[in-house]
Amino acid sequence: MYPRSAPPRGSPAHNSRGSGNGLYHVPPVPRHHPQRLADAQLSPHNSFQVHPKLAVPDRMPPYEWKPPPPPPSPPVPGPHTMAKGRKRQIDDHSPHALKRQRLDSPAHHYRGSPLIHIPPPMYQHDQEVAGTSRMAHSSVDLSHHSPPYTQAPAIPGSSNTLQAYAKDKLSSQMVELFEACQQQTPDLVRKEMCRTRLQEDIQNIFPVARLYLTGSSMNGLGCRTSDADLCLVVVGIMNQQPDPIYILSVLQKFFNSLPYLERSQLIRAKVPILRFREKGSGLEFDLNINNTVGIRNTFLLRSYAYADLRVRPIILVVKKWARHHDINDASKGTLSSYTLVLMVLHYLQTLKEPVIPSLQKDYPECFSPLMEIDMVPEGPRHIPPYNSRNQSSLGDLLLGFLKYYATVFRWDKQVISVREARALPKTTSREWRDKFICVEEPFERNNVARAVHEKIKFDAIKAQFAVQSSGILQQRKDLNSILPVRATINKESSRR
Repeated sequence: MYPRSAPPRGSPAHNSRGSGNGLYHVPPVPRHHPQRLADAQLSPHNSFQVHPKLAVPDRMPPYEWKPPPPPPSPPVPGPHTMAKGRKRQIDDHSPHALKRQRLDSPAHHYRGSPLIHIPPPMYQHDQEVAGTSRMAHSSVDLSHHSPPYTQAPAIPGSSNTLQAYAKDKLSSQMVELFEACQQQTPDLVRKEMCRTRLQEDIQNIFPVARLYLTGSSMNGLGCRTSDADLCLVVVGIMNQQPDPIYILSVLQKFFNSLPYLERSQLIRAKVPILRFREKGSGLEFDLNINNTVGIRNTFLLRSYAYADLRVRPIILVVKKWARHHDINDASKGTLSSYTLVLMVLHYLQTLKEPVIPSLQKDYPECFSPLMEIDMVPEGPRHIPPYNSRNQSSLGDLLLGFLKYYATVFRWDKQVISVREARALPKTTSREWRDKFICVEEPFERNNVARAVHEKIKFDAIKAQFAVQSSGILQQRKDLNSILPVRATINKESSRR
């Protein structure tokens, strides 16, 4: 779901001398279980060997996921309540007040605390899924709060609210597919429980490392059968990046000794990952090292996912449609799910009446690429609700999405930019030159669609957007004409 690329350069979270919190130094391996990994000692030539004079804590307080509970649900505002497509709910969301909140609120001083709260986004007009700033400092025990507020919740009452955008057959089919396939609260709880347990075990080897759940599992755009992406943050001293292959090799040997994991496999890709499964559940995880841009865009996409009720259903339908037509597999030269998500968001931003804004443009402080990683989950909570004047149905938005990329967007001359909420002119820079599809990564600004490097695959993608889907759906107004709804639901259910 997120790009597999190197950590952003210059990030304060990676500065072992400047961050001031001492969170990410890596002590020698192993410390607490010397016999468990006797053959996996750190090499004396390894770049992240700890300096003898460097004082590091015995163990980093673990990252804990403790979301706040949902607040009461106010009525959904109508078009008459909006001004210029946006309504600020309180006066304290001015730029100056935002800075005061970030610098003076208790949340800013929690560094080193064992808790990192993941607050609800503050830009959703339907507060059933968004929360309020008054609830932002609350935390609950996930296992005892029912129903818990989750990153990808089964939204209480969402069917009634979504029905406002589902008055026609096509829209109703989209709601049916979304509600059957979206990630549910128990799915996320299961992933979070495994992440928590795994983090505790990993800290027996890397005491000051932190493990983050990222990607579609955490950003609200996942399905019930979505695999889980993990990012382990470990940084060497003197700003030297540790070798991910080495760390993953150490972890692979360690994971083989854990009774609740199985089938660990080291994949030496451009960004290496360790793939493994949880015994019993069959849940699959992909773990990377220091791919911190994945943490950043997880919370950016999560912010968009809850900015409007229609975002999550249309993205899920588009991903299912693309998978059904074999154009959703970057390993085979087509579109990654992350690319598809950015394409949908771009379309929703560029309508005459936008469904969503550019959050990075409107709230740069909340999504700064230089923000310390442990503060990234805090950023979105300072964003006030966004209320769109666009009241298009889900079906109309899906039709418009397909038509936009079939007839309006200029593949040969334009770059999709969610960061700017517009199509940028394609330049002759190395990033865009001779590329069939150009989609800008919101933080690193590279091309996340670079996997599409064969003209035959590009032509197949364009054809699917045009006559084979846009034309057929426009004529029939039936989702089954481009995606078998019941078969897709049954397939999702069979894989749980």
